Amino acid sequence: MIGNDIIVVENLSVKYGQTVILENINFTVKKGEIFLIVGGSGCGKSTLLRQLIGLEKPTSGSIFINGTDFVNANYMERKNILQTFGILFQSSGLFASMSLYENLRLLLDTYTKLTEKEKEDMINIKLNAVGLTGYQWFYPAEISGGMKKRAALARAMVLDPSILFFDEPSSGLDPVTSASMDKLTIEINKVLGTSMVIVSHDLAGILNTADRIIMLDKSVKGIIATGTPEELKNKSDMNIVYNFFNRIA
Repeated sequence: MIGNDIIVVENLSVKYGQTVILENINFTVKKGEIFLIVGGSGCGKSTLLRQLIGLEKPTSGSIFINGTDFVNANYMERKNILQTFGILFQSSGLFASMSLYENLRLLLDTYTKLTEKEKEDMINIKLNAVGLTGYQWFYPAEISGGMKKRAALARAMVLDPSILFFDEPSSGLDPVTSASMDKLTIEINKVLGTSMVIVSHDLAGILNTADRIIMLDKSVKGIIATGTPEELKNKSDMNIVYNFFNRIA
């Protein structure tokens, strides 16, 4: 069920030196929503994601997570907010020297006080949720690219975050594996009600998974369109938006 706003971005601007990347961005993400950030190369998608997950601090503006000012949060507030995040990095980000079990276990050791049995159960539940039962002792080099993505998703979910962030989840995947990741994303969203913020350039995945989309454009250094997949694909009166969602060069 999609409910109240879990993320509120107000007048967000980002500069690197004298170069303005994003200017006065405003949008909200609702609880339980699959929210897509799209746009052409160099439009600021990854920059915006880095602000949302706290890797960078914006030049100006505010980001509120569940009502708390993330940009100006003190140490404890920031720590509490970060523990509500799960992040699936473009490269998967698994530790190559650790098994899948150990990759998930590291987060549980760091952030929880669960018993050994509880940790084992949690890891098995998360690996099962992404279709990797029986692979807990495999190393990243021993599994396929699609399996690495699913293992990274299991790790992102291991602390039961209220928000999952995805950076190009279909990057490096063939169309069939990419479609299976889309299906898994939708299933997790429906079952757990987890809010999801996804940066993507994969048009099929965008149209299949999104509840709502914002499209960025570097010419305006901000948002040029907001809407559902249906609205942006079929009802936009802006050529740049219509062409993007209909793959017209």
